[in-house]
Amino acid sequence: MPKVTFIGAGSAVFARQLITDILAVEGLDEGVFALVDIDPTRLRLARRIAERLVELTGRRWRVEASTDRMEVLGGSDYVINSIEVAGLKNVRFDYDIPMRYGVDQCIGDTIGPGGIFKALRTGPAWLDIVADVQRMAPKAAILNYTNPMSILTLAALRAVDLPVVGLCHSVQSTSRKLASFLDIPYEEMKWQCAGINHNAWFTSLERNGDDLYPRLRERARDPGVYEQDPVRFEVMLHLGAFVTESSGHFSEYVPYFRKRPDLVNKYARAGYLGESGFYANNWPRWRRENDESIEAMLRGDKPVPLDRSLEYGADIIEAIECGRAASIHGNVRNVRSIENLPDGCVEVECLVDGGGIHARPFGRLPEQLAALNRAHMAVHELVVEALLERDRAKAKYALMLDPLTAAVCSPEEIDRMFDEMWEAERESLTAFD
Repeated sequence: MPKVTFIGAGSAVFARQLITDILAVEGLDEGVFALVDIDPTRLRLARRIAERLVELTGRRWRVEASTDRMEVLGGSDYVINSIEVAGLKNVRFDYDIPMRYGVDQCIGDTIGPGGIFKALRTGPAWLDIVADVQRMAPKAAILNYTNPMSILTLAALRAVDLPVVGLCHSVQSTSRKLASFLDIPYEEMKWQCAGINHNAWFTSLERNGDDLYPRLRERARDPGVYEQDPVRFEVMLHLGAFVTESSGHFSEYVPYFRKRPDLVNKYARAGYLGESGFYANNWPRWRRENDESIEAMLRGDKPVPLDRSLEYGADIIEAIECGRAASIHGNVRNVRSIENLPDGCVEVECLVDGGGIHARPFGRLPEQLAALNRAHMAVHELVVEALLERDRAKAKYALMLDPLTAAVCSPEEIDRMFDEMWEAERESLTAFD
């Protein structure tokens, strides 16, 4: 009978979906959901929807909840992380200050100034959590969903001797999007994908042994197709492969599309396709609306969805608990997975079975793609060292190397931007005092 502990369960919509997925696993009829959040109001909401889901599915799962993780961590088989540390307080600083220096972010939560400072705020709490898991639940697998995915997952892998995997939905959602661009059944498409989170590359796309990339390049010439993902199509046309992250978010990872206003105007579109400040301007409202949606479900004003999603969390638990092997794409340590990337966190195909999660060897990425990945892995390495050593200087060096920031700013400007962000967010960075 597995025990699944959710840290940061107050992100109720997210926890709701993963609980729904687990309850949909055939044969996994009983277990324990332990919910943890430091916000008692949001924790109560998460508990109520979890209990409602158990009731609707008729499964024999018990729900526990606590604002103190030490009360429920013991005996956990799986610990799922979805924490948010001081996000509402700092989301404007993460966007507004860099923008004054010309660093134009769309999402800004995994890379660039916003992503680095989110890592600095989140990392110390995250490292405390994984240390507690190792002490209280030494047989647990840790499933991380919190961004910055690569940085936090690598920090945990360096800090504890437990199985840790970072989970995203970009690979499985992008592969389906590619099938729709190609107008073919998803089941008929075979593909390979590897790289780092949000920068993983579809190095092959085939159908019945035929290469689908010539057809995809032809489809990209159709404005009706191109406009659905302008930046990703530009990258494919000029660098040879389609990438896993949305046009708006991926445009922050590279120095090509957001370093001048004319380029932003040319390549960015509304919303997730590149709108400036899209996350900072909308996330507080999204969070409020998500909570309101859960409340509506509990009142009966809105149906409670019971469909299983494409998230990998339940696939992992099903494979280990029920012995049904699964293939996922996980963020894991690069131990002979991608030969021309360094030690760090990579996103590759993994086999999951009763013995756990096993990264599959990929081989070598095309060098131009590996080079883009290596640039970010250097940033990740410096931020992880900053977190483990509580070293502010290394965090600043990381920002100096960020591709978009370096394309826009001089070292002196980056130095001033970093110090200004640090001063604005000082109350959330006390771990470095």
